[in-house]
Amino acid sequence: MRRLASVLCAIPMAVLATAPAQPGAGHPLGDVGSHEIVAAKPGTILRVWPQVGGGEEKAKAYRILYRSTGLNGEPIAVSGAVLIPTTPAPHGKRGIVAWAHPTTGVVEKCAPTLLPDLAGTIAGVEEILDRGFVIAATDYAGLGGEGMHPYLIGTSAARSVLDSVRAARSLPDAGAGDHFAVWGHSQGGHAALFTGQEAAAYAPELQLVGVAAAAPATYLGELFRADRGSVGGNSLTAMVLLSWSTLFKIPLGDVVVPGSMHTFETVAKTCIERITELLRLQEIEAPLQRAFLKVDPTTIEPWRGIMEKNTPGQAPAGAPVLILQGTADDLVRPQITKQFAEKLCAAGAVVDLVWLDGVSHAFAGYDGAYTAVSWMDDRFHGRPAPNGCKR
Repeated sequence: MRRLASVLCAIPMAVLATAPAQPGAGHPLGDVGSHEIVAAKPGTILRVWPQVGGGEEKAKAYRILYRSTGLNGEPIAVSGAVLIPTTPAPHGKRGIVAWAHPTTGVVEKCAPTLLPDLAGTIAGVEEILDRGFVIAATDYAGLGGEGMHPYLIGTSAARSVLDSVRAARSLPDAGAGDHFAVWGHSQGGHAALFTGQEAAAYAPELQLVGVAAAAPATYLGELFRADRGSVGGNSLTAMVLLSWSTLFKIPLGDVVVPGSMHTFETVAKTCIERITELLRLQEIEAPLQRAFLKVDPTTIEPWRGIMEKNTPGQAPAGAPVLILQGTADDLVRPQITKQFAEKLCAAGAVVDLVWLDGVSHAFAGYDGAYTAVSWMDDRFHGRPAPNGCKR
């Protein structure tokens, strides 16, 4: 049975002394000032709270606010969670599994760490903890903190993930070393792939052992074209347009039909507690079925260029890659994932593509979790990674 996290008895007193109550009623960053963020190094923990709904029976869970890096290289604060097994650490340091979550939304209130059951949103949480790994679960920039979330912006997501690993290592009772794997689903699969690409340059002190991605968003233009008109596709497109128009100062009026603007914003600002709740958007999204777009954003600039820039696979994978894909996925199409895996193979990556027979998009992370955790465990133990690429 899931419970509240344990007492933060091992956190440095300097941190606890300045930690306010769990944020939410007031400013999302509590009392953290810009000067404090600027002065901190990436991965530095700025505040710590108990993580509500984050603790399994065999884990301690902390909600953290840590320093990361924004789209333009500026210092920012990002929230996340760290789950630590209560069992004794194995010989040496614990490995870290960085969890990259699927779509929850693009506005501040949609942070997974603000949900009542964070642990239930982490695919394979029990298996990961049972094997003695620490879990670092970022909210990503803009979720739980200030500003708009850079949705499907690869560099931003990778930095949030990598700095969450740095932050987890700094918790005294984590007993975590420098070896980590990244595991993500859907949007989180996209984040995991970019984390692999960015890890060596952004966080060279960390040792990435593997990248596991379930139903990852890859060729963004192709995915949005394929999903256009569906409930999930329209909803995610609305989130993308709201996020990118805000971040990159692009007028929404150029692509959204004026009469659909209110419904568009309602859908775009909706939070999804779990990816399995995508169909919950159907009622509020229904009016968008009446052609809410003036033009196809995948065919015009600057939208097309942003999609191309944020398609993974344009740099070395950074580590062996496991891709899990449901054959019944109608949001991230199996053929698109297959094409992406083949591209990684052609670039010389070690790739294992595992098909989940009859599994839909919403369940790819959960149904593939045991396979992913076993695969990551093997990478931590230095076993050769399976390679499905034809050489």
